[in-house]
Amino acid sequence: MGEDFSLQLIQMTSNPYVGLVVGILSTSIVQSSSATTSVVVALVGGGGLTIPNAIPIVMGANIGTTVTNVLVSFGHITRKEEFRKAFAGATVHDFFNLLAVCVLFPLEMKLHFIQKIATVMAEKFSEIGGLTFVSPVKMITSPVSSRLLSAVGPKIGIIIALILLFVALRYIVLSMRFFTLDRLQVFLDQYLFKNGLSSFSVGMVITAIVQSSSVTTSLVIPLLGSGLLTVEQVFPYTLGANVGTTVTAILAALVTNQVGAVTIAFSHLLFNFFGILIFYPLRFVPIFCARWLANIAAERKIAAILFVALTFYAIPLLFIFLTQ
Repeated sequence: MGEDFSLQLIQMTSNPYVGLVVGILSTSIVQSSSATTSVVVALVGGGGLTIPNAIPIVMGANIGTTVTNVLVSFGHITRKEEFRKAFAGATVHDFFNLLAVCVLFPLEMKLHFIQKIATVMAEKFSEIGGLTFVSPVKMITSPVSSRLLSAVGPKIGIIIALILLFVALRYIVLSMRFFTLDRLQVFLDQYLFKNGLSSFSVGMVITAIVQSSSVTTSLVIPLLGSGLLTVEQVFPYTLGANVGTTVTAILAALVTNQVGAVTIAFSHLLFNFFGILIFYPLRFVPIFCARWLANIAAERKIAAILFVALTFYAIPLLFIFLTQ
């Protein structure tokens, strides 16, 4: 569907509350917070969207982008214990973003503190220039997908994409099982996920390079399902991914020299910063919620499906429909 679909949804935004659910829905469908954010930045820069209405969309995009790793956890759904671990690790990212929005969204609507700080930062940094960075993942996949789509058309292309997605997911899960008794466990524990800071750094750096928090967080889901990582180890990694996904957007926004565009990019960073400031010390809350839901989902698979359907699609759609 791409950015055109995001544009149509975002243009429906009439107030910050609608903006929040539009951010969730558009990002959940397109599965790219970068696509949503880039449309928002363009609309703000062109005067088609105000900054107070744009910031909630960015908050919603943070929630919507977490749907991908939840879907990846479904690759373990036939194995109860694996699914319990994988689903808990996937939804801890969801609960962090949901809880951060629950706290920061009302405060932002009342005080506009994120907007005020981001505006000051944008005014200080807007003239220094930036740079654009091409994701190696997109460099590899874009030419192939473009040629394939031009050859078979979008409808058949979606079918091929779904088949490739599930085939790839199947082999990732199978491959990870072979690593369980290997040295990978020691390597992960001693180096990449040794402590919160190292986990955070790994998540941030990888996401800044590949420019997709969905890719970064989805990579560790099979490791969780295989028992190589715990939810506690993965939680700071997902926070790093949240921060990493804002880095390239900031650099790209700085190129425009538009204060509005840079303000939105910094707002995205500040939302994650304040969310981490609140919920990393209180990390037991999202971890408890994720494990609680995973225990229910492991016993009743329909609960997992309902969680995805309601949180990312049905509730936002209903809210948009009721407010139009």
